[in-house]
Amino acid sequence: MSHDFRRLFGQLLALPSVSSATAGIDMSNRPVVELLANVFGDLGFVCELLPLPTQPHKANLIATYGSGPGGLVLSGHTDTVPFDEALWGCNPLALTEKDNRLYGLGSSDMKGFFALVHAAVQPLLTEKFKAPLIILATADEESSMDGARALVQQGRSLGRHAVIGEPTGLRPINRHKGILMERLQVQGQSGHSSNPALGRNALEAMHEMIGALLQFRGQLQQRYRDPHFAIDVPTLNLGSIHGGDNPNRICGHCGLEFDVRMLPGMKSVEVRNDIRALLEPIATRHRVEFTFTPLFAGTEAFANDNSELLHVCETLTGHSGQSVAFGTEAPFLQQLGMDTLVLGPGSIDVAHQPNEYMALDQVQPCITLLQSLVRRFCL
Repeated sequence: MSHDFRRLFGQLLALPSVSSATAGIDMSNRPVVELLANVFGDLGFVCELLPLPTQPHKANLIATYGSGPGGLVLSGHTDTVPFDEALWGCNPLALTEKDNRLYGLGSSDMKGFFALVHAAVQPLLTEKFKAPLIILATADEESSMDGARALVQQGRSLGRHAVIGEPTGLRPINRHKGILMERLQVQGQSGHSSNPALGRNALEAMHEMIGALLQFRGQLQQRYRDPHFAIDVPTLNLGSIHGGDNPNRICGHCGLEFDVRMLPGMKSVEVRNDIRALLEPIATRHRVEFTFTPLFAGTEAFANDNSELLHVCETLTGHSGQSVAFGTEAPFLQQLGMDTLVLGPGSIDVAHQPNEYMALDQVQPCITLLQSLVRRFCL
């Protein structure tokens, strides 16, 4: 590994960029994208910072080298999950190299990818580019995916092929599930528990609604199945429930939060509409009001079969396309018309937890792979 690679890797880790739905710990990613704009700008890339429309303190970066149709996008997110430094065996905001590993928050997921991209492209810039190479760095993937959503809303035309460098152990991923996270709130009327007629029990209505959701889950699992996944059916998880305030009062309010993991072929708008249609007659029978709202906009499932990029990456890595359970920005880049694949260094097994690391034996193979992709699609 070169000194430049280690320095950039460490600089990226040193800039905290937590994204979270909890406002008190949410941070800007501007220092990270501004650093990347500087280092890629020094290599001759044309860099454009795009503030998010609803969060101008956060931004996406599009760095372009060369011009013309086609080309290759190397994409990643610049934010990390929250962290508790007391649980780490090293400084999470510094590069620590030991035991043939590079430790630090975002080392695998996924700031380290940008340092590898930088190292990979430098030796190639003396050659003539026939198609553009684009480095895409997004905001807020770990919380709302608002960075990728903004690109779709803006209709940004980027390259023909896109590789998202999430930690996959350098194995090509061409399928993942989508996710919805939903909140159901039921409002009844409280009253003295000695006479049920004095109120409308929100908890009893919720009990029936939960039964309907579980029945709906069974219907989904009969209707959809994908053998590419270890869990080959869609799932619906009841995550948390809160309601009422005292055993001698009729429960006047109750709230449930749950998620749905969707297979390719399922659409979030259709799932939400089906759930709402299940809940409405139950609410009517119990004479309660309900609201059914997303905790975030959700991410669609992703599938990309028989694509040129997939075939190239299967050949270069020696691994066939695989599926994963976690979500990525791939569906959004697909919406922009790109042949998209998820493929990067590191392991998802060490992401989102203390002592995250990238194994050193992933570094040079990743650089070699990235150089092969640039030669294939840009030179």
